[in-house]
Parts: sequence; structure tokens; C-alpha cells
Amino acid sequence: MARMKICFVGTLSSAFIKNDYEILKKHFDVDAIEPPKKKTGWLKYVFSLAKKVKRSNLTFCWFAGWHSAFAVFFSMFFGNKSIVIAGGYDAAYVPEINYGAFTNLKERIPAKYVLKNADLILAVSEFTKNEVLDRLEPKQLKVVYNGVDIEKFKPKKEKENIIVTVGRATKKGITLKGLETFAKVSAHFSDYEFVIIGETEDFEIHKLKRNNSIPIFTGKITHNEVLKWLQRARIYCQLSYIESFGVGVIEAMSCGCTPIITERGALPEVVGNIGFYVPYGNEKATVEAIKKALKAPDKLGKKARERTKEMFSIKKREKELRTIIKGYYVNKTEKSQKKIGLK
Repeated sequence: MARMKICFVGTLSSAFIKNDYEILKKHFDVDAIEPPKKKTGWLKYVFSLAKKVKRSNLTFCWFAGWHSAFAVFFSMFFGNKSIVIAGGYDAAYVPEINYGAFTNLKERIPAKYVLKNADLILAVSEFTKNEVLDRLEPKQLKVVYNGVDIEKFKPKKEKENIIVTVGRATKKGITLKGLETFAKVSAHFSDYEFVIIGETEDFEIHKLKRNNSIPIFTGKITHNEVLKWLQRARIYCQLSYIESFGVGVIEAMSCGCTPIITERGALPEVVGNIGFYVPYGNEKATVEAIKKALKAPDKLGKKARERTKEMFSIKKREKELRTIIKGYYVNKTEKSQKKIGLK
């Protein structure tokens, strides 16, 4: 059988999107195109995308938006199949914090078109799957969990007195990721380093350092630098208002960190009974959870890694994606052969 040709649409600077690109390159002939970063790049993008889709057997896109709406349209036009990853934001409607594609018309239009017309939607969690079904009825919908490279993200040496969270210290990011709670809690643990990994805005940093809080801000760093922090950290906090999955959580768990999370979105689905739960925005409950986590035996971190190995390894995701995509290609090839009398 000829090697399948895939048009891959996604921002390769995102580690989890690049993971899928690397997975597909192992098994298929992949031609990638990234969504334009500026408005002036859209015309060139659309023409280039049309050519790439025409030359491909299948289109594989990350997130439902304008970039994937064109990809799905061209796939339908040229008689190809399209697979789109619903990453969470593209199916979300959380108007109280102005989060989600369905909170505004500009993003809702392409998201709705993609989720309805793509041949297959792959949701990153059961939570996201239900979010999609709350909005509309796709042609086909499955859950394939995100994956982490457990051979890369693994514990090293002894853990240090470091507590980490990942989230942008920006106007929107602070509320979404619960960074204000994380910053306030840091004032209760003077012997520990509280580290916020992600992009920052100066004014928001100033706000977070009020009330004697003492977090360290790394700013935007490489994925390898994130790994080093997670390997050193004893506890990982994800105090989010909503999470469609939580890649940072599984990376931390794979490094043997004890997770402390809010019972929001897909976080309980990811963590299960490995870790501690706190209400969103509750400083007192978070302080108590951290105290319990610090007293917990080291085996809890080992259990966190074992859960990641079992449910969220990159190898497991690779196997599932390969099986799904090959199934689409074989079915399409057989139908084509029947039409011309080869079967």
C-alpha cells in the first residue's frame, strides 16, 4: 500500500501539537502548514493550504478555528477525509470569565462549522467530548488522551522544596489558571519556592506579589527548562477555573510530583485518586492541601508516575492515532477500488 499523505495543520511551537506532528511523521508522509500569525498572512495561507490538502489523502488539524475551517472545507471539496483535535477552548463556553470559542461570534462561527463538518473529532478528554456534544452533533466523535514522553519526563535525584504551577501571568491567565490563589498561598510557606512558569505581564506580576506573596516568575521558557523545574519540584498545583485536559499535570505526574488540583473540567479525570482536591479560589483549603501533600509518603509521587505510564504515555497516543488514521485510509482506498472495479 502507498504511504498515506497527510496535511498537518497546527502551531508547531506548541509542544503537544509538535508531539502529534512527530508521531505522524513516523508512519505517514506528512506535509505541515502553520496558521498565520498576522492578518496579512491569511491569503497566502489559504492558497498554500488548498494545494497541500489537494495533494493529501487526509487533513489532520489541531483546534477548531478559522485555520481548520478552511482545511475542512478544502478536504470536503477535494473528497478527502478530515480529522480535528478538539483541544478544549474551541468547544468551551464560560462567559463569566470570557473564556471559550463559543463566548463570541467571531470564534463561534468557525468552531461550529469545523465541529459539525469534520469527518472525525478527537476530543482530548471525556469532559471536552461532553462540551462538544453540548454544542452540536459531530459526524463522529472519539476521545484520545494527550500523551507525555515518560522516558523524557521522569524523576531525577531527590525532590526539593519547590512547588510549581504552569500558567500565563496575564490579565486573562491569572483568573483562568488560579494564579492569584497560588501567589497568596506562597506567603504561608517561607521555606519553599513557589514557581509560576509561563509568559508574564509586568502589571500582573505586581498584583500577584501583593499580600507578602513570594512566587518566582520564570517568564516564557523552553520545554526542556520546564522539565528541569518539574524534576526538582515536590508538588505541582493546577488551581484552574477550568481545564480541558491538563498537559502540565501529566508532565508533572510523570516527573513524580504530587498533584494538587481543583475539581474542575477534566482535572479529576486526569488525576483520579492520586493527589489532593481544593475548591477554586480557596486559599485556606489550598494551604491545608499542600501541608497534607508535604506529609504524604514518597510513594504518592511514584503512583502519580505509574498512572501517567498507564493512561497518558505518548506511546499509547501514538498507537491510537495510527490505528484511527490507518482505518480511515484503508476504508477510503477500498471504496475507491470498488468504484473502478478493483475489488
